[in-house]
Amino acid sequence: MIAVAGAGMAGLVAAARLRELGRDVSVREKGTRLGGSMLLSSCVVWRHRDFDAFRAECPGGDERLQRLVWERLDDAIGWLVARGAPVVWEETGNPRTVGKRFEPAGLVAALAGDAELGADGCVDGPLILCTGGFGGSAELVERFVAPAAPLRLRANPWSAGDGLRLAVGRGAALTNAMDEFYGRNMPDAPWDETQLVSLSQLYGRYARAFDADGVEFFAREDVSWSETNIVQATARRPGAKAYYLLDEAALRERVRDRSVAELVAAAPADARIAPRDLPFAAPDGTVAAVRVAAAVTHTIGGLRVDERARVLREDGTAVAGLWAAGVDAGGVAAGGYASGLAQALVLGLAAAEDAARS
Repeated sequence: MIAVAGAGMAGLVAAARLRELGRDVSVREKGTRLGGSMLLSSCVVWRHRDFDAFRAECPGGDERLQRLVWERLDDAIGWLVARGAPVVWEETGNPRTVGKRFEPAGLVAALAGDAELGADGCVDGPLILCTGGFGGSAELVERFVAPAAPLRLRANPWSAGDGLRLAVGRGAALTNAMDEFYGRNMPDAPWDETQLVSLSQLYGRYARAFDADGVEFFAREDVSWSETNIVQATARRPGAKAYYLLDEAALRERVRDRSVAELVAAAPADARIAPRDLPFAAPDGTVAAVRVAAAVTHTIGGLRVDERARVLREDGTAVAGLWAAGVDAGGVAAGGYASGLAQALVLGLAAAEDAARS
C-alpha cells in the first residue's frame, strides 16, 4: 500500500496514476474536501512557451526540475483530458505561455477516488507528500518568509507545512527560496475563498505603490508580468500592506477582460480610499486609491527532490520510501513565477511512477 498525504492537485494526480499502474493507494486528506487550493483557483495549467524563458523567469530554480516540468507538461495535460477533465479554454490567453484552463470541480471529479478526509499523513511505509507547502502556517511563514506582519491566506486553510515537518524529521534537506511565495495583493477588507480570483488587485504595473508611511517602494516599470515580485515586496512593508494609487490613464488600462477601473470598483468599499483620505499626501493626478494586503497562495521553497520526486538529504541521497510533489517540492520557481498546478501535475505523475516501481 502506498499512502498519499493531501488531496489537492498533486495528491489526486499521484493517486490516480498509482491506480492506473495497479498499485493499492490510500489517500489521506486533513481537510473536509478534495481539491485543495486548486479547487479555489482559475485552474489554468501552463508552462512557459520557451524553456529559455522559464529559466530567465525563474533563474534560481532547479534546472533539472524545470526541464522535467517543461518537457512533460503537454503529455500530462493530455493525460488529464483523456481522463475526462473538462477544458474551459484551449489556450491560456497569455502569449508567454502554453496550456489549458480546466473547470476545477470537474477536474477533481475526473481524478477522485477513495480518500479519507480528516486524516493526517503520518503513516508507516511508502508515502508521497502532497500537502501544499506551508503558506497556511503563520509560524513557518514568519520563520522563513519573515514578513513585516502576518500574511492573509489566499488558499485552502490546511496547507500548513505538515509535509515539510514530517520530511525534515526524516532527514530531508530544504531548497533555496524559502523566503519566496506566490500570491496576490488583495483588498485590505473582508473577503472569502470564493473571491480569491475575482478580487485579486492585479494591476500593480499601472499603479504607484506606497506604504503606510508614504514611501513609494516599488517602481511600476519593475513589476513583473505575474506581479509576484510586488506582492513579495508588499509583504515586507509595514503591516504587509500598501496603497495602490491610480491616475486617469491607469484606470483605462486593461487586465485581460476587465479595465483597471472595473477591478478597482470590484474591491470592497472598505479598501477603496479617497485620495484626500490617504495617510500621506497623494501625488498630483491621483484619482483613485486602493489599500491592499499581501496574501500568500503557496510557498516556493520546500523539500529538495530529484527528477523522480524522491525526497533528498543534504548529501543528495534519497530518503527511503518518501516522495514529494506539488509545492511540497521546493525551488522550482525560485526567483520568479511558474505554474504551481503544472508542477503539481508533473511531479505527481513522477512520484507515482517511481513509487509504483518501489
